[in-house]
Amino acid sequence: MRIAVLLYDRFTALDAVGPYEILGRIPGAEVVFTAARRGPVRSDLGSLALTADAALDEVTAPDVLLVPGGPGTAGVLADGAVLDWIRDVDAATTWTASVCSGSLLLAAAGLLGGRRATTHWIALEQLAALGAAATGEERVVVDGKYATAAGVSAGIDLALELTGRIAGDRTAQAVQLVVEYQPRPPYDAGSTATAPASLVASLRASSLDVGPAVAAG
Repeated sequence: MRIAVLLYDRFTALDAVGPYEILGRIPGAEVVFTAARRGPVRSDLGSLALTADAALDEVTAPDVLLVPGGPGTAGVLADGAVLDWIRDVDAATTWTASVCSGSLLLAAAGLLGGRRATTHWIALEQLAALGAAATGEERVVVDGKYATAAGVSAGIDLALELTGRIAGDRTAQAVQLVVEYQPRPPYDAGSTATAPASLVASLRASSLDVGPAVAAG
């Protein structure tokens, strides 16, 4: 089973690396990082790069496609070649998935029209404007073969969900135990429902840079 992870300038590292750590442990899985061209691709913080070992035209029929999010989604929305590639490989995938604002790219490629999907809370309106039935109530949303995750860390939840569906509950549980994923954060501010209202308002006002602004209409 081949799993393709799309890279592009200013992707969010955990969006790609979190799912990689989970999905890459499925027996028989091969994960390939792919980008417009081979070589290092910088994440949004600039100090980390992942290496694309294959160019897009070398990855034509993955079983699973994972599209991470990040501020760089703005540039990809204007990149017809990448959106065409997403559409082309989606035709043969068993699963097409995204993390954070990566769902905006799936929607822009025409794959989420009318489908339930999620994204980072700051980008839900943008996702709806691109034709998806956007919901912010769940960390992972599955509609048909499309699986979308909310912001950043939710990619780990998405990857465990896919692992269970692909390889069975016991394998998913084993992977969860191996990576010791049992989050107990010191703060209860991981969603807009639990974070202080003043903090949510402040971040909204700051135009938190997780992806492009998409005009409704």
